Amino acid sequence: MIVTAWEKAWEHVIPFFAFPPDIRRNIYTTNAIESVNAQLRKILKTRGQFPTDEAALKLLWLALQNISAKWGTSTHYWKSAMQQFAILYEERFTQAYRQLDSQSYDK
Repeated sequence: MIVTAWEKAWEHVIPFFAFPPDIRRNIYTTNAIESVNAQLRKILKTRGQFPTDEAALKLLWLALQNISAKWGTSTHYWKSAMQQFAILYEERFTQAYRQLDSQSYDK
């Protein structure tokens, strides 16, 4: 079953293997994202209806505050993946950091 799925989408699978192992590890590790989405869906589902959109947003904001309080350290291989990103995508990578730096100086 998995082999068939890979064969059908082979042109989308191959580029993934061009990345170094540390980057691949972070790309396919989506458990944290899936967990947050599942927790938010559960909160919205149990509540049902909201009097306004603002009420729903407030509930989601509070839920995210509770969820993020439980977070531990970042992904184990993130530092080495960031180094690989800096090598592979130097211009885009450094440009993003320059934008972050300029925003922090504006505050």
